[in-house]
Amino acid sequence: MRLLFIADGRSPTALQWLKYWPEKGHEVHLISTYPCTTPSGLASFHVLPVAFGRMAGSQAGSHAHSVRRWGGVRGLRNRLLSLRYWLGPLGLPVYRSQFLRLLKEIRPDLVHALRIPFEGMLAAATPPGLPLAVSIWGNDLTLHARGSFLMARLTCETLRRTDGLLADTARDIRLAAEWGFSAEKPTLIIPGAGGIRTDQISAPALEQESGVFPQELPHAPIVVNARGQRPGSLRQDVFFQAIPLVLEKVPQAFFICPSLGGDAESERWVETLGIRPHTFLWPRLAQQTQLWKLLQAAQVFVSPCLHDGTPNSLLEAMACGCFPVVGDIASMREWIQPGVNGLLADAASPRSLAEAVIKGLQDPQLRSTAKKENARIIAERADYRRCMAMVEAFYSKLIAV
Repeated sequence: MRLLFIADGRSPTALQWLKYWPEKGHEVHLISTYPCTTPSGLASFHVLPVAFGRMAGSQAGSHAHSVRRWGGVRGLRNRLLSLRYWLGPLGLPVYRSQFLRLLKEIRPDLVHALRIPFEGMLAAATPPGLPLAVSIWGNDLTLHARGSFLMARLTCETLRRTDGLLADTARDIRLAAEWGFSAEKPTLIIPGAGGIRTDQISAPALEQESGVFPQELPHAPIVVNARGQRPGSLRQDVFFQAIPLVLEKVPQAFFICPSLGGDAESERWVETLGIRPHTFLWPRLAQQTQLWKLLQAAQVFVSPCLHDGTPNSLLEAMACGCFPVVGDIASMREWIQPGVNGLLADAASPRSLAEAVIKGLQDPQLRSTAKKENARIIAERADYRRCMAMVEAFYSKLIAV
């Protein structure tokens, strides 16, 4: 198959998805909506920076006067996101014309946009007769589609044009019907990154190496929050406010936050709450040599989500045997049975989040039961090779129609 993907070429999730196809002998082309280095294994690579993709990499809140003007880092991020909802769609006609020219050059058998805003919105210009697959990511319908009337209209347009829909939760398949996707068209529920490489997580290559982490791991209970900053989706402020409540009951606990190192808002919470001795704000970690080892060493994984699909970090935590504490939302309830393989908490309540983390830290029997159950769930529902073989069959079905 000659496959054309439209994705954020910087995204580890997208890169894991792309990696599968050249290994199987398929010809792969990528249009990235953000400038980035060229991923390996591609037949061609192009950049169409829709919705201000050229501005990627700027740090919201990096200038103090901007932060004060907009009401702090979180306020600035939310306002920038809102601005993108209104202005981002306006540039689509220009990029759609460029996209159509690339289609004529590449002549793919199938186009796949790896999320709706703004990749799917760009791909909606795909002419009839050329199969279009679209993936829904966690916030596409529950958050971004409601950002403005333009976002709502373009979301409906994208789903009406879509020939085959992939989502990482059953919830999003149901919601897609409300936004214009025909119930008669094929769907597939699959993890957004294609699943978990369980063979690599258990491989001897993951043996501990000296100096593998930015700081030495404490010999104490460890709580990991590896979600980074996701405005509108996660309540990292609530997570930080929960830490002193946890320390009241488990004073020896440590909290490690990969991808929040250097984040101004996180630094402010750590200082304000006086939790620096027990809180490590780390940069993004390498998946195999660092993140997986950290999750294997930790007791509890936390995701304070208000809007989400199935985050890859949750599946990685489950596969690594780390006990999950996540927001009580529909997508999480598809993976977590409270008191069996994890706990659900109100991500807007520091007290609720803290109580769930304390329970996870203080109940080794619960963690042991959850570890076994999560290993079974990952093997059955999220194994990478098994899941991507299902996607390959899904593509073939769309092309054959």
